[in-house]
Amino acid sequence: MAKKSMIARDEKRKKMIAKYAAKRAELKAAGDTDGLQLLPRNASPARWKNRCQTTGRPHAYMRRFGISRIEFRERASKGEIPGITKASW
Repeated sequence: MAKKSMIARDEKRKKMIAKYAAKRAELKAAGDTDGLQLLPRNASPARWKNRCQTTGRPHAYMRRFGISRIEFRERASKGEIPGITKASW
């Protein structure tokens, strides 16, 4: 499980990215690089990190499911993910 502070920090970044999205797009369209530099660092979408919805794990994130590989394997074994079955031959 990831630290609660890291998860909270990432949520804060998500909110800031949404808040400054319109202003960022406007400055980019105008080509104003100086204005872009004046925006907060956390307003940049590149600073947001994909994290597992349940554990907060940042590595081995599966975009299609929104969870990490470890959580995916546990849920798939329990049959909680529709359409996913463990291979057997």
